[in-house]
Amino acid sequence: MIRKLAMTGLISALGLAMGTFAAKAEYPDKPVKIIVPVAAGGGVDVMARLLAQKLGERLNQQFVVENRAGAAGVIGSKAVIASPPDGLTLLYTPSSLSLSVVVNKTPPYDLAKDFTPIINVAISPYALVVNPSVPAHSLKEFIAYAKANSGKLAFSSAGVGSASHLAGELLKVKAGFDMVHVPNKGMNPAIIDLMGGQVQVLFASVPGMMSEKSDRLRPIAMAELKRSALLPDMPTMDESGLPGFAVGNWAGLLGPAGLDPAIVKKLNSEVLAILDTPDMKERIKTLGFDLIASTPEQFAKQLQEDVERWGPVAKAAASEDKK
Repeated sequence: MIRKLAMTGLISALGLAMGTFAAKAEYPDKPVKIIVPVAAGGGVDVMARLLAQKLGERLNQQFVVENRAGAAGVIGSKAVIASPPDGLTLLYTPSSLSLSVVVNKTPPYDLAKDFTPIINVAISPYALVVNPSVPAHSLKEFIAYAKANSGKLAFSSAGVGSASHLAGELLKVKAGFDMVHVPNKGMNPAIIDLMGGQVQVLFASVPGMMSEKSDRLRPIAMAELKRSALLPDMPTMDESGLPGFAVGNWAGLLGPAGLDPAIVKKLNSEVLAILDTPDMKERIKTLGFDLIASTPEQFAKQLQEDVERWGPVAKAAASEDKK
């Protein structure tokens, strides 16, 4: 009798364990929402939709992109923080996620405690771009003009704390002139404002800029240490007189804190597999991105390094604003 009861208990325990394993193996068993905290139409949004489509095809489940722009990504990011850690709400975000921590006097969240990094997918190179009303065709000419008109030029960005914002602040410090910051709700609206003449300067993502193909904007220099394959004749800011000037905008996938490691591992491996396909490699190249394809641990380290790198720039910008 005792042996029979023990055997029954063992079978029940095995059944429960197998059921738990099956449940994890079936992820996702419901549609997954990927929140993109920037406006639709930019490079980050396009990449998120490509990944959502491919993940849906591979995992036989719907992955839906939802844009929640505003406050340099903080609005969308906080929506993910407040979500259950079940893998059904994810965040595909640019580097404004970490930069918002350094530009706000009170950080909107704790990167280490509020998120679960899954994979840093790719990085988008930036270029210094001006409205054609600015009489400059090189970085040297632009700096000379900006110094002669210090405080009169306005530069836009994808939002306070975005890479495009801090790139502008870094240029002001390194080149020694002032510009007025006019934040926007994403890269695409910022590019539209630049073309419309509402602002004169922007550090634009190359994918977003190339998608416009407009004569109403003029690239001056690449904000990278190496030239872009999409704009091979465009000199870098480093080679144009500002040594070491490099700004890129990574984009990666995260979940809320406490996300099951099994789900993290599955999503990481699935995205890696997607990024390794010939058609995706070609699409990413066409969009102007460079692959990162990180581990969750490497992504977590990147978030920490961003705060350490950009903290002093943000502090200098804040001090300048108080003058």
